[in-house]
Amino acid sequence: MNKPVAVLDPQWRQLDELFTRADLERLGGLCDLVWAKNEPMPGHVLDENLADMTFYLSALPTLDAAQIKSAAKLKAVIELYGAFPDTIDYTACFDRGIEVLATGPGMRGSVAEMAVAMALSGARGLVEEHELFRTGGEHWLNDNPATDFTLFEQTIGFVGFGAIAKECSRLLAPFSPKISAYDPWLDPSVAKQYGARLVSLEEVASSSRVLFVTAAPTRTNKGLVDATTIARLQRNALLVLVSRAHLIDFDALVEAVRTRRIRAAIDVFPVEPLAKDHPLRDMPNVILSPHRAAAVSGGRQLMGRLIVEDIARMIDGKPPADLQRARREHVMDLAGVQHSKKLENMALER
Repeated sequence: MNKPVAVLDPQWRQLDELFTRADLERLGGLCDLVWAKNEPMPGHVLDENLADMTFYLSALPTLDAAQIKSAAKLKAVIELYGAFPDTIDYTACFDRGIEVLATGPGMRGSVAEMAVAMALSGARGLVEEHELFRTGGEHWLNDNPATDFTLFEQTIGFVGFGAIAKECSRLLAPFSPKISAYDPWLDPSVAKQYGARLVSLEEVASSSRVLFVTAAPTRTNKGLVDATTIARLQRNALLVLVSRAHLIDFDALVEAVRTRRIRAAIDVFPVEPLAKDHPLRDMPNVILSPHRAAAVSGGRQLMGRLIVEDIARMIDGKPPADLQRARREHVMDLAGVQHSKKLENMALER
């Protein structure tokens, strides 16, 4: 019996960035792999394999209605970036029963680890005190209740309670926090499993000593955490931004940090790299990270493991269970945002 065909185009990503050797070998045992090289795949390779491919894996999968119609055996399109792109005809996929899967859950561990590390550092003022130490201005044995605080039994909030937020809540469990979340898409029963209380955006902002912004970017949530929401934050609250700057009024965030009303820990920015003269670079009460929450050795290899597990399920006639499944009712809101142009640029840079 012939194995299903999987077209694997990692584009700017590297195969060992996505897969352990064992997981890539297992994928090769499940499927006949086409391309699977650490270089951009020529367009003709996809065209030549449309009729036979069962799975299409790409950092920027591009399929129009005509291609989907020609891909008679296609079961799933799997993106390798971490978010749903706007380069797929979703309606054609849904009409054919083709799964469109995002690998965002595969970065939950590395991103959540960084988010929690940033929260701990920000809450305890570690980076600010470290910099003061360099100039002899450190505060020896000094309690600073106005700014520093413990995470134990603290009020923790999330804007968006997807895979990363769930992993953050798991890592934070030893601190016995009181967790609330704003997520209009989340099933209340899922929130309950993680001990999270679903509340309004206004309440999660005003009640949280630490507010994690972890929502997936959509066409309708640009600037969701706006100036009014930021103004609702408690004085000396800590905002941790690890999803996309798309979610926040960045100028309002910068102003709140500048006036020292809040602290912030930021991994993503509206324009990257951050300008050399950006005022954030000189503010002592902010932790800055150059978009590297998942950038750690092996930090994305869970993506490959989840891909292999879900492909094995689909070959057995079962639905995928680990990757994020596109849903007709809201995927057109999730799709694209600012991803495709950024990804095209990254591919060109390679």
